[in-house]
Amino acid sequence: MHRPSLMLMLAALVAAPLPASAQTGYQTGSQTGSLAGALNVEIDRSARVQLNGPASSVIVGNPAIADVTVLDANTLFIVGKGYGVTEVVAVDGVGRTLFQREVIVTGGSTGTVRVWRGAQATEMACGSSCSPSVRKTEGASASGAVAP
Repeated sequence: MHRPSLMLMLAALVAAPLPASAQTGYQTGSQTGSLAGALNVEIDRSARVQLNGPASSVIVGNPAIADVTVLDANTLFIVGKGYGVTEVVAVDGVGRTLFQREVIVTGGSTGTVRVWRGAQATEMACGSSCSPSVRKTEGASASGAVAP
């Protein structure tokens, strides 16, 4: 084969459109991912997911664990609501999967403390000092206030 013919064939391969299965992907933050692997989200935090096509439906396996906010047809924010594991799926108008991933919601590594007084627990948000969090915990008092 002559070199110009080989170059034309390579150029044609590069310019050819990908099959639909190869186009399914998304970006989380600045990393491109595929349909596999878990997405870790801390409770009360969010993860941005950039889709490579417009989603027409988004399904959350367990809405008590994670929630999805649709910013636009190509951008999702997955928010950790409760501890646990669930799955989030986004599909396009004809039902092709754009995003499918297990979402693991965990507690943050810093910034919170649970204070127990007898059977009552209060979740505290801590920075330079600690204050009662708006998050309700099992056994926490209804007002969320901490007794002196």
